[in-house]
Amino acid sequence: MSEASFFGDLLQTIAERGRRLLARGGEDEPGRRGDLRKLSEALLSNRGEASGIALAKAVLDRWTTASEAERRAFMTLLLERYGPDEKRLGAAVAAYSADPSARAAQALHAASESRRLELMRRLNLAPGGTSTLVRMRESLLDMKGDDPALSLVDDDFAHLFASWFNRGFLVLKPIDWASPANVLEKIIRYEAVHEIRDWGELRRRVEPADRRCYAFFHPTLVDEPLIFVEVALTTTMPASVDEVLDPARAPIRAEEANAAVFYSISNCQDGLRGVSFGNFLIKQVVEDLRRDLPDLSTFVTLSPVPGFAAWLARETADEASLWLTNEDRATLEPLAERGWMDDAEVAERLKPILPRLCAAYLLHGRDRRGGPADPVARFHLGNGARLERVNFMGDRSARAERQAHSMMVNYLYELDEIEANHEAFFARGEVAASSSVRRLAPKSRSLASAREVTPAK
Repeated sequence: MSEASFFGDLLQTIAERGRRLLARGGEDEPGRRGDLRKLSEALLSNRGEASGIALAKAVLDRWTTASEAERRAFMTLLLERYGPDEKRLGAAVAAYSADPSARAAQALHAASESRRLELMRRLNLAPGGTSTLVRMRESLLDMKGDDPALSLVDDDFAHLFASWFNRGFLVLKPIDWASPANVLEKIIRYEAVHEIRDWGELRRRVEPADRRCYAFFHPTLVDEPLIFVEVALTTTMPASVDEVLDPARAPIRAEEANAAVFYSISNCQDGLRGVSFGNFLIKQVVEDLRRDLPDLSTFVTLSPVPGFAAWLARETADEASLWLTNEDRATLEPLAERGWMDDAEVAERLKPILPRLCAAYLLHGRDRRGGPADPVARFHLGNGARLERVNFMGDRSARAERQAHSMMVNYLYELDEIEANHEAFFARGEVAASSSVRRLAPKSRSLASAREVTPAK
């Protein structure tokens, strides 16, 4: 039996005993009749460990069965009624103003904490508490679109999750064909980059000697991957996903490979959005691969460019675009029709222009915060990778055609340059790129006068 399973069973036993204690005390059996507000107030005022765990379980059980309207009302309640204690906070502010000592600052910090945080901590003590709280935040993220004020509640979730899911608690595990079936099923379900259509396709990705898959797990989320990466061991840097996923390809021995290609990274828990795992994952996998296969010298991605098509559409419509001429616009007209890649003549005309514009997007496109417009680029460049190559028709899937006009790119993790690239990116906003990619960007446009290029909301 695993430690996580034993601990979960122990909490379940304590919760059951606590439920009995509450019943003996004349209280209704928690979770049956009580509403979320009453149960939450009881939980916050309770001091007994067993009864507290029982109440926490009751709140989470009630949440699980609640309607959408009830869940929204509970989140609004957390916003309006479970903020900081205003009297205590006011007294702490006055005390600090009168005596700005370290002790007074500590008291002010404690007083400024919302009651929501303490409620969430107590809820986390229930059996399966962490998992349910992750699902709870998943619902909250959907609600925020209609009610931006709920961002205050979400900030508290994000604050706690950043601590609960920090790198020190994460466990890296290899995923292979011998992994538990329920874990493999989740790899199929959560794959977000290149769809896994059936078990046979999954087997081709995790069983051959030249294929690897790694996932981060958390001790409280048994058999629930948080994020996973799929790796191809190759002798060359691939330019298309077909080179990696071709079912007819001939596998090589792992010892023959000199390159590790990260071709798919998928986050699995939407409720953990904003909690960073990917940078730790790639660095840990690189360390493990170098230890097991010391001849590996190249660590590179084969990555999508999900924002390129939307950016290009805006630039095409903008008569003042710095990147497009009227001749370019005429050449790009076939992109409006699906399946343009099947027309060899059209593809040949687009071959010089699409990589050039994709390079311009990745090098000079900016979001509203001044970072790279493309989310995948922000991730890898922020990790210290270098934009190495732009690949025409790298992914012919319908989604890639829709999002990126089938473009893909390689980001190279040059181990001796990672730290310098990372520092330059965050300190000065510099995009590390190979000379070949920089040569692709339009030379007829004045970068000195280039305005910021922003993506749509």
